[in-house]
Amino acid sequence: MPLGLLVTFGRMSKWAPLKFLAPQTLVEKLKLAQSAEGKAENLPMGTRFAGGLFFFKPIQWIIKVFIAILRGTPLMLQLFAVYYGPYYLFGIPITNEYRFTAVIIAFSINYAAYFAEIYRAGIESIPVGQYEAATVLGYNKVQTFLRIVFPQMCKRIMPPVTNETITLVKDTSFAFVISYPEMFTIAKQISAAQTTIMPLIIAGVFYFIFNGIVAFVMDKIEKKMNYYH
Repeated sequence: MPLGLLVTFGRMSKWAPLKFLAPQTLVEKLKLAQSAEGKAENLPMGTRFAGGLFFFKPIQWIIKVFIAILRGTPLMLQLFAVYYGPYYLFGIPITNEYRFTAVIIAFSINYAAYFAEIYRAGIESIPVGQYEAATVLGYNKVQTFLRIVFPQMCKRIMPPVTNETITLVKDTSFAFVISYPEMFTIAKQISAAQTTIMPLIIAGVFYFIFNGIVAFVMDKIEKKMNYYH
């Protein structure tokens, strides 16, 4: 999720509220750094630099292409690219231990693109007037984002984040394409060896229970955040 938030800021190039957060001059950047000195350490690295670095056009275009490729190509293809890429590009030998690392990397960058769009929609849904009101109250830009924008964004994006998290859990079954022995693959192997469908049913029940727990926890979190309207 932090990776998705980092990508989000690079994706948002023509949005008035985000421009409000971006320092326009070197002097303003220095003032922002000084006023936010006590708060900056609590921000993810991507959020901390989003106000300045990601407003450069080359960075914006790189991130747009990054999102377009990841959203427009199959997850299986990305798993192949991450797994076999180091060998074909740099001659690095592929080890069995690398399979798990490749799965983590592929899923992380793939879902970062989807979460980035969810975060962008959540941030864009905050009225510009709230930024102006925060300025009147004496909030600096970092405080405005942390205390006003971010809590409301979290509340509004909970349903789509829940859906993507559940999809992520189910998509882990794609790890079989690089021969990583995840649960569904093992269930298929046992089912084929014993000529019974029961292992697949048990795997399906596990997915159902696990995703039910995820949905329950996320629903509780959403209800706890009902005071953000």
